[in-house]
Order: sequence, then C-alpha cells, then structure tokens
Amino acid sequence: MVRAAVLPAVGSPLEIAEIDLPEPGPGEVRVRLAAAGVCHSDLSLSNGTLRVPVPAVLGHEGAGTVVSVGEGVDHVRPGDGVVLNWAPSCGTCHACQLGEVWLCANALAGAQRVYAHRADGGELHPGLNVAAFAEETVVTAGCVLPAPHGVPLTDAALLGCAVLTGYGAVHYAAQVRVGESVAVFGAGGVGLATLQAARIAGAERIIAVDASPAKEELARAAGATDFVPASDQTAKDVRRLTDGHGVDVAVECVGRAATIRAAWESTRRGGRTTVVGIGGKDEQVTFNALEIFHWGRTLTGCVYGNADPSRDVPVLASHISAGRLDPATLVTDRIGLEDIPAAFDNMLAGKGGRALVVF
Repeated sequence: MVRAAVLPAVGSPLEIAEIDLPEPGPGEVRVRLAAAGVCHSDLSLSNGTLRVPVPAVLGHEGAGTVVSVGEGVDHVRPGDGVVLNWAPSCGTCHACQLGEVWLCANALAGAQRVYAHRADGGELHPGLNVAAFAEETVVTAGCVLPAPHGVPLTDAALLGCAVLTGYGAVHYAAQVRVGESVAVFGAGGVGLATLQAARIAGAERIIAVDASPAKEELARAAGATDFVPASDQTAKDVRRLTDGHGVDVAVECVGRAATIRAAWESTRRGGRTTVVGIGGKDEQVTFNALEIFHWGRTLTGCVYGNADPSRDVPVLASHISAGRLDPATLVTDRIGLEDIPAAFDNMLAGKGGRALVVF
C-alpha cells in the first residue's frame, strides 16, 4: 500500500488515501516518486475542464527511481532514475507517421486502464497516464525516460511537463530566432520555463506579462528584460516597449480568451502568437476578417511544446549541464501530498511559480 492523492469525482476535493498497486505486468514499470510538479492541467482535470476517467490519481509531471519492471521492458532497470512522460507516442497513428508525436492519437490510451485499487477494492485510473501524486506508481514502459545523469530527480521532475513545454513552445512552435523580441503571458511554472527558453534562443527583448506584480522578480531571474502588469492596456504597454511595433513573438501560457487576444494584439504586423495555455470550451476568442488580413499575424496552438520527449529531454539536460537552464528556479513551493489543494488555490489566485511535491 502507498499513499496517494485521489480524485474521487470531478469537482470533488482530493483525498489522501492508501492505495494498492499491483506488481508491473508485461510492458510496465513500477516507479518510486522522488518529486512531482503541480501543474495547472491537474487543476483542469480536477474541475472538469479536461476529462479523464475517475476515480483517479492525478499528477503527470514527475521523476523517481525504478522499483521493478515487467516482462519485455529493457530500456530501464531497477535502481535507474527516470523522468515520467505523460504522453507516450504510439509510433503508428497518422500523427506519429507524420513525425508529429506530440499529437499522437493514442497518447492517453493508458489513462483509461484500471491501474490500482483503493483499500476498499474500488478501482482507480491513472490521471494522464502516470498518476504521479503518489509515493509510487505503475506505468506503461513508454511513460518512462532515463533521467539525465547529474540532474537531481527533484529537478528532473520538471522536465516532463513545464520545462519541456516551455522550451518546445519557443524552439519548435514559435521558432524564436536570435535577436527577436518575445512577450510571455503568464509567469507560472510553464511561463517561467518559456522565459528561460527565450533567453536560450537568443531573444533580444523578453517581456513578461502577469497579473501579479509580485512575480516580476521571478520573471526577471528567468530571463525577462521587462515586466508588464496585465491590464486592459497590456497590448499598448508591450508595443510601447517595442518602438510601437509590437513583439515578434507572443507566447500565451494562461489559457484565457482575454490573454490570448492580448497576446495577439501585442505582436507586430506579421508577428507570431503561440497559445500554450489550456482554456475551457466556453473561452471564445473572436477576430474580424479585416484584421486577420491587415495584420498578417500567425496564431498557432501548441501541445506539449510540440516536442518529442525522447529526443528533447537529453537536449534539456545539455542546457542544464551548461548552466543555461535551471529547473529549480521555477519552484516556489516544496510541499507534501496533503498540500496539493492549497497549491491549486494558489494557482487560481495567480500566486507563485511551480509547487513541487517532494517525497
């Protein structure tokens, strides 16, 4: 039996409970968690913005040590450090055949399975495949990647979502070039990672936008050259910092109609807006036909940073080793399982960066 944070039903409070994990079957791996990040997507799963089978153990960003492996698993072995990958690609669907593994049609197939049971025998599903809000978990083999050597597992935990998403948004989705200007909307965990990635990409001016002025110090430490408090004048404030033109690239990490629109308006004519934030289906963003023609801007979505975890986690490790990337600076709170609801409340209030559950 291991302790876990269980979501009994959509909209219900998380419950800390003892759960029974089976030994890994063929193609499965049992992992003892070292740390798990609390992502806004976990909040979206708990309140029903995103749907998963329930009851479930949430948590999709984590790292730990392999306890045991099932038959047919040969890329990791007991004692290895691993990073959890919540969206393993199948390699055979249409998107995977196109090389767009981040859009894999079968990436969340594992979330449908019953992977554990409560003490009373009730079935449990692994939220977003990996169920990282637990002392231990059992995942399919595709959900574990070897942890980079020399990177503490508490730092490596963030590579599986926040850092990979922010890095990919800049380097793959937005394709930021040396000397360009970038505005990042939202300075939470993903936003702070995006700021670091923009600095790595060689952006000349990096503007952080957030509703909380208290995040300015965090944003500047991550690489922001300027900070703009979010308001109904945000786009004008950003253009004022860019000689009236607007930024070359805006990356929206909030997932709200108002910030997506503000990000779009903050880009120059011909600029690029990349939306990373996950919003609800009731968040409607509108554009008129004339402005689409006149501004010539590009608006793109971004899933998991448009990245390939197996390719890009080693790339991130090289940036960490070179001192260009520091996952630890994203973390503003180190907490226990029982503190996850408070971390959700802080997200709703726009406080802090990444909360990290440390086991």
